[in-house]
Amino acid sequence: MDWLIAIVLGVLQGATEFLPISSSAHLRIAGELLPGAEDPGATFTAITQIGTELAVVIFFWRDISRIIAKWFGSLRGTVAKDDPDVKMGWLVIIGTVPIVIAGVLFQDLIRDQLRSLWITATVLIVFGVILGLADMLGKRVKTLETTTYRDGLLIGVAQVLALIPGVSRSGATVTMGRALGYERPAAAKYAFFLAVPAVFGSGFYEAYQAFTEPASIGLGWGPTILATAVAFLVGLAVIRWLMAWISRRSFAPFVIYRIALGAVLLVALSAGWIEAL
Repeated sequence: MDWLIAIVLGVLQGATEFLPISSSAHLRIAGELLPGAEDPGATFTAITQIGTELAVVIFFWRDISRIIAKWFGSLRGTVAKDDPDVKMGWLVIIGTVPIVIAGVLFQDLIRDQLRSLWITATVLIVFGVILGLADMLGKRVKTLETTTYRDGLLIGVAQVLALIPGVSRSGATVTMGRALGYERPAAAKYAFFLAVPAVFGSGFYEAYQAFTEPASIGLGWGPTILATAVAFLVGLAVIRWLMAWISRRSFAPFVIYRIALGAVLLVALSAGWIEAL
């Protein structure tokens, strides 16, 4: 049964990680609804995100490898420090600092209290509304090349909210990007770049913790690795679809979905059909 649950959770992780609807919320809810399952936990979630982030690296490989090469080149003096790719490298580093600090300071909070389904349901609705407003009212004039260090840091601060199941990493960062006036593809692409060091860092740290404390991984290593592989394959397809979607359409369907899911979850909690923790 654990292997089947792992496949389902892997599909969920891959399908929802890049959409602004919160993969951690869907894994948390699925843990309550699937027969024989339970909350997969922060460790399982972080490890499976390695799979989806690997999909990001492969899909944007040309961009990411070029940015890394030029950033190191600027340190050696072989690439101009004002090169756009060098700047993007610094933007990702600066934008990653807030979530690293928050992740270290609030470990216990992330693992326990913030996983309450009452919180998940509430933030699904609240941040769904915020995303809708930002997407509708954003000026849509800034491109990825015009990203400033101030904006990069602000989007990085928004990424910290992704530590709360229900907010969504892409949802929080894209919302901030749209609020600052960036085009949808630009906001999404920077959000993808920004997530790479944060997700890999968190995932490999949690994997190390799981080796030292095997009970923390929940389903066990075999099913977790399977879920990570499934998440990678599904995630790769979803990235391609999402980038095509946002180049022509708004985030409105995701906003509606978030609000509806949050409302259904609140009803289920109020009726006692599922437990918050």
